[in-house]
Amino acid sequence: MNGSFPTGGFSGAAGFGGPGGSGGPASMIFEAMDQLRKSFEQRPGGSSRMARGDVRVAVITLLTEEPMHGYQIINEIAERSGGAWKPSAGSVYPTLQLLSDEGLITAEEQNGRKTYSLTGAGREEAEIAAEKPAPWEAFSSRDGAHITALPKAGMDLAGAAAQVARTGSPEQVQEAVTVLEEARRRLYAILAQD
Repeated sequence: MNGSFPTGGFSGAAGFGGPGGSGGPASMIFEAMDQLRKSFEQRPGGSSRMARGDVRVAVITLLTEEPMHGYQIINEIAERSGGAWKPSAGSVYPTLQLLSDEGLITAEEQNGRKTYSLTGAGREEAEIAAEKPAPWEAFSSRDGAHITALPKAGMDLAGAAAQVARTGSPEQVQEAVTVLEEARRRLYAILAQD
């Protein structure tokens, strides 16, 4: 795999900034997480970036179910796409503003957050959008869609390893290294199965 971890994986304490390691534990973990992230950037099935029109349709579709605030919308899209598509706040909030300007949604302040709801015109727009599959469903039809949860699981694991490296005792760090080495062996064993 291009840009993957060295064949030795996380072996030894040096991988966590111990003797023989360069930089501190945080820099070593950051480097490993960056390598992990890069290894998933060129996945089969193309980019997970969606067009602005898809964000618009996704927002309208979600608001047919219930009023939501911006981060709820972002998280709901990520969940429904199996983690393959998580639009940025920089694409969702301008879309919400545009929909509001067009009179398709309204915003109401609740608990210090703006909660968005469809207007009558927005419901009409939602009926038109409902004739096509929801934008996040496009991920299930792409080649390689079965691996969309793998990058998230890998990053979650790397995050947990980073936490142990930052706050764990030397014994806990060594135990974490053992767990990661076992996980690496088991992953390769999965590939070895016929």
